[in-house]
Amino acid sequence: MLDPSANSELPPIPAKRYFTIGEVSDLCAVKQHVLRYWEQEFPTLKPIKRRGNRRYYQRQDVILIRQIRSLLWEHEYTIAGARQKLASGESKRDSEQSRQIVRQVRIELEEILAILRH
Repeated sequence: MLDPSANSELPPIPAKRYFTIGEVSDLCAVKQHVLRYWEQEFPTLKPIKRRGNRRYYQRQDVILIRQIRSLLWEHEYTIAGARQKLASGESKRDSEQSRQIVRQVRIELEEILAILRH
């Protein structure tokens, strides 16, 4: 579902527990107002809200946003079509998320190894 080559130009997801909306905007190359709109349109996208209604996204939210971005912008799905695709491919999405997380961890481990070698 998510074409890894389509998101290859996006920066790697840092090893953090929570991300602000500004960080997610930069990581996914999506404007903040678009992220807020997608929260309304995609029921599975639910960041944690804390004091002052500040949004805090988790790693799986960032991966989901990258999937939504790919479906809407690269594959040219409509919002309804993307929502249906995400709902129908629940198990496939989970395996794709796992692959993306493994890929991300590998990148981070290679960076740590490079630091340790110096």
